[in-house]
Amino acid sequence: MSTTQTITPPADSTKAHRYNTIKRWLGVADFVIGFGLLVVLLATGWTAVLRDLAYRGGGQNYTLAVFFYVLMLMVIGKIIGLPLDYYGFRLEHRFELSNQRLRSWIWDEVKGLLIGLLLGTVVVELIYLLLRQNPQYWWLIAWAVFMGLFVLMAQLAPVILFPIFYKFEPLDNEELKRRLVLLSERAGTRVRGVYKWNLSEKSKKANAALTGLGATRRIILADTLLNSYSDDEIEAVLAHELGHHVHRHILKSIFVQAGITLLGFWLANSVLHYAVERRNMFDSMSDFANLPLLILVSTVLSLLLMPALNAYSRFNERQADRYCFQSVASVGAFISSMNKLAEQNLAERTPSRWVECLFHSHPAIAKRVAAAEGWARAH
Repeated sequence: MSTTQTITPPADSTKAHRYNTIKRWLGVADFVIGFGLLVVLLATGWTAVLRDLAYRGGGQNYTLAVFFYVLMLMVIGKIIGLPLDYYGFRLEHRFELSNQRLRSWIWDEVKGLLIGLLLGTVVVELIYLLLRQNPQYWWLIAWAVFMGLFVLMAQLAPVILFPIFYKFEPLDNEELKRRLVLLSERAGTRVRGVYKWNLSEKSKKANAALTGLGATRRIILADTLLNSYSDDEIEAVLAHELGHHVHRHILKSIFVQAGITLLGFWLANSVLHYAVERRNMFDSMSDFANLPLLILVSTVLSLLLMPALNAYSRFNERQADRYCFQSVASVGAFISSMNKLAEQNLAERTPSRWVECLFHSHPAIAKRVAAAEGWARAH
């Protein structure tokens, strides 16, 4: 029988409240700048100027021109957003949450830009190839291809993308490794390894995750977690992650993403037809100067659906928490880990209701702790 004492959660410190408030406004500002850039490109016709420059750079070759257009669009967006990105870097240092040096941050920004350029070019080239070859059903084929790439990247990210930014090494704590592997097997999943994630090179925050799909599924534990949390607390954190597997949240999320993506491509096709055929904004459907319009449709759809998607995510997180309660010897380890994570990561324990609804994909920590205490009393 699990028992725990009901503890009134500590109030958010002024520091935590200020940090999260600034982070939210920083995210809003970043969104507004990106949204504004798309609107300006379309309203002024500058997107056509970029298209003409791309054709010159590509020697009038369509495929090369698409690449140069994507390159210019990403570089412009990066330059405009760089002051906010740098402010975000300084913010983490200001609140004593970062160990990352400026040179390392700049290198990460460069790597992120190059990877974004590679992935963005692949997706955009495929879209405009389909627009040229099959303008009637391009959106349906693009949706199927996009979902295939989405699943592929979820599988490859732990072995290809993550190591570009962080160092990983096999966990050398054999006893903890054994406990976590057994916990995974009880949850009905096989992991291909347990890895130490050298997060402390860049951050003082703590984290853990169950990443990958199939042959790439692995447990990653930040060294900041390993150094400051007991084995029971680490087991509780992982039990929550395994709860997502038990409740098939990954598979369900893929289906949800598939539905949203299908809606997005359908809307993009409808808006594109309207812009080309009724507004004469572009020369043709395959005129890649219309790329900002496609991105704008996706951005607006994501914004409108964000509260509903956050609510769905919080529902999943509550299910994963309940699985954790059932899987660990005592929910006390879960409660202490939540409180430690809140303090270490400067998370808000008690955000306002509208902040939680609009911005949080996880329930408030105070609510998660209260749920754990209630479960313990009932069992």
